Amino acid sequence: MNEKQQTIKKAVSVTGVGLHTGVTATMTFLPAPANHGYKFQRVDLPGQPIVDADVDNVVDLSRGTTIEQNGARIHTVEHTLAALVGLQIDNVLIQLNGPEPPIMDGSSIKFIDALEDAGLEEQNAYRNYFEVPEYVHHVNAEHDIEMVALPLSDYRLTVMVDYNSKVINSQHASLNDISLFKQDIASCRTFCFLHELEALYNQNLIKGGDLTNAIVIVDREVKEGELDYLAKLLDKPKVSVNESKGILNNVDLHYPNEMARHKLLDLVGDLALVGRPLKAQILAARPGHAANVALAKKIKKLMKAAKDGVPQYDPNKAPILDINQVANLLPHRYPFQMIDKIIALDEMSVVGIKNVTVNEQFFLGHFPGNPVMPGVLQLEAMAQTGGILVLSTVPDPENYWPYLIGIENCRFRRNVVPGDTVIFKCVFTSPMKRGIVKMSGRGYVSGQLVCEADMIASLVKKK
Repeated sequence: MNEKQQTIKKAVSVTGVGLHTGVTATMTFLPAPANHGYKFQRVDLPGQPIVDADVDNVVDLSRGTTIEQNGARIHTVEHTLAALVGLQIDNVLIQLNGPEPPIMDGSSIKFIDALEDAGLEEQNAYRNYFEVPEYVHHVNAEHDIEMVALPLSDYRLTVMVDYNSKVINSQHASLNDISLFKQDIASCRTFCFLHELEALYNQNLIKGGDLTNAIVIVDREVKEGELDYLAKLLDKPKVSVNESKGILNNVDLHYPNEMARHKLLDLVGDLALVGRPLKAQILAARPGHAANVALAKKIKKLMKAAKDGVPQYDPNKAPILDINQVANLLPHRYPFQMIDKIIALDEMSVVGIKNVTVNEQFFLGHFPGNPVMPGVLQLEAMAQTGGILVLSTVPDPENYWPYLIGIENCRFRRNVVPGDTVIFKCVFTSPMKRGIVKMSGRGYVSGQLVCEADMIASLVKKK
């Protein structure tokens, strides 16, 4: 899995009909800055509103995942998002001049091809992985659906489907390396059963459905004259079915387990709505969009709890930035290089580590015989942690100075002594304007708050 964030080198477009709305639209992928994430934009609507690809914006799950924000709705986002996750692209603006991404061939491969044609570009920011910290479980007993997310320092998914059909036996599909998404999963197409087809049309869905963009599984006997009716329904001169294949118009499958693989594709796309790249083992039995989104919401809740609460520190895990990388970003040097590593960094927050030892030079004169870390140096370490966050807002941090220009509401809650590991967390409390930004900072030792302050920082370009 990639360490650095990625975007695309140039804009690229695809055009086609939407599966459920039947509206032809052009979708354009545009490069976006680090920490931008996935955002859709309805350029056909007044004000060209933005819709964040966020599980909290999901409004409908009728045979696809639909999101809505700022009065704009985007239907069937999962295949598009799956392509981005599969290529480990982190930041892109997706402009649409209609309500739904093109269905193309019913898979993600056309999006993959377009994005690769645009080229991928590494960005000067680390990917902010969320490692699922504990067992997460979702079950729907009525539909015999069960899904779990387990802690893992990688991203692996396994899906099992069972439709109690003579045409489709129980199927499994796995993805043990996200870099294999294009090869193993991306070309697998959406599907439905013949008995569902008319009902979907009657529900005003699959207006853009076609035998070129979906697999129709014939799971019952087709009565005399029904093929003519289906041809009219699908706007085709004729349709046929070979009972040995059980697929309408005898479409060839890309894989014997293409249906399970497509369900895995949908799962990858739906879980992208948590807003951060994941590290987890995902196991899913009979998943669907509703279950996928339910699991995504539970993971998002854990993300929020981790972000709002006391930061967790595992010294055995590789940092986002080690001591040398911190030194490459911050201008501070001995004896004022205070931060040892950065363990978390996203567009709004940062977590840094300061290991306090008796060898610190300030202990020579600060309360000899009773070594206590000076409060002003705790504040300096907190400010340096915040400096990393401030520098992460620009693509070329080496060309800027981060200055601390204001301190408010500063408090020191308990002494910090040799042997303590201080975990500093800084969070933006206002958007940056003209190079000025506000943030709150807190320092913790063994889960207890030791210091806090509201800070104002200035980002100044080097001359």
